[in-house]
Amino acid sequence: MPLNWKLGGLLLGLVFFAAVLLVKPIGVSTQFVILDGIIGNAVNPELVTQTEEGYSSTNAYLAKSDGKYARAVANPLNYSFVFVLAMMAGAFASVMARGGLGAEERRLPEIWRRSFGDTPVKRYMLAFLGGFVVLYGARLAGGCTSGHMMSGMMQTSLSGYIFAAGAFAAAVPVSILMYRKGELS
Repeated sequence: MPLNWKLGGLLLGLVFFAAVLLVKPIGVSTQFVILDGIIGNAVNPELVTQTEEGYSSTNAYLAKSDGKYARAVANPLNYSFVFVLAMMAGAFASVMARGGLGAEERRLPEIWRRSFGDTPVKRYMLAFLGGFVVLYGARLAGGCTSGHMMSGMMQTSLSGYIFAAGAFAAAVPVSILMYRKGELS
């Protein structure tokens, strides 16, 4: 049984509020960079180094902010990285708690089938491409949807409102163009 969207929105807002109040604003896209750094450091142990002054890296991005990201690569069991792992585990636990994915959820949506056919591989590829573009844009902007839009707007950050307006200004026309053929009547 799906969660009522109103209750879900209220619970999400409470989680964000508690995170900001008790720890720090939520943001996750940096943790994908940290994961890349962990993998890179496993392949090349000289990627991250520890000195008396702290952590550094041969990678300029990991070395920035006085080695803050290099430190996170060397010590990945920090709040932010564990938070991302917990999000994935929580999503999996939620699906399993309600009995797994039902046949309705595994089936391609009708609007997708009308627009693009009945090929799940095409949908997965397009979803991956879209996710990559969003993540690339998020990193380019120095944040992500949860960091900029949700946490940022909650803190009344101007950049959060600008990011949200930009996200919707791009998403609405792209959705209209993608699904033009598949209008449901």
